[in-house]
Amino acid sequence: MYKLYGRPSSGSLAVQVVLEEAGLPYERIWVGREAADVARFRDTNPTGRVPALVLPDGTVMFESAAMLIHLAVSHPQSALAPQLGSSRHATFLQWMVFLSANVYETALRIYYPARYSTRGAADAGVIRAQGMEDFCTHLALIGNGLGPYVLGADYSIADVYLYMLVSWYPEEKTALYARAPKLQAHAKLVAARPAVVKVEADHAQ
Repeated sequence: MYKLYGRPSSGSLAVQVVLEEAGLPYERIWVGREAADVARFRDTNPTGRVPALVLPDGTVMFESAAMLIHLAVSHPQSALAPQLGSSRHATFLQWMVFLSANVYETALRIYYPARYSTRGAADAGVIRAQGMEDFCTHLALIGNGLGPYVLGADYSIADVYLYMLVSWYPEEKTALYARAPKLQAHAKLVAARPAVVKVEADHAQ
């Protein structure tokens, strides 16, 4: 059985969706935000950040994109990624890394801007504003190529990852969808999947 450590509406959402999509047995464990909770969690994940995934053999993973790719590759029968070694798999890896290294990073600048300056809160406003602009620019790049999914006609875990990141947009999404109209239709498609409905309900409790 897998063990998934996370928090509601965090990066653990996409990982939990993939566990559901693949029909894998798992235990979902919420990690509190209090200092004592985080300190205990560091015994599992030394970074102290969610999510963390404990594999059936006891190996602990952190970094949500790595978890998603590992689960898809380890369970090819789930058809959540193209065939390993194919050119489509190369494109899949490209977008997974893009979402992790660019979109996820800009989301952190939006929500935790003080981390990105030695002056802390003094620079938070300008850092957050640039983070918002970069977030939209990156999402428009991938969003305008949707057809209707990241890999065209085939659903993959890249769609779960994109769906989750779009949901983190902190304001009303009209401006975002104006720049990348296909993102709205994509969000509706992914949100209707039974695994996503189930996990969203779990995170809303």
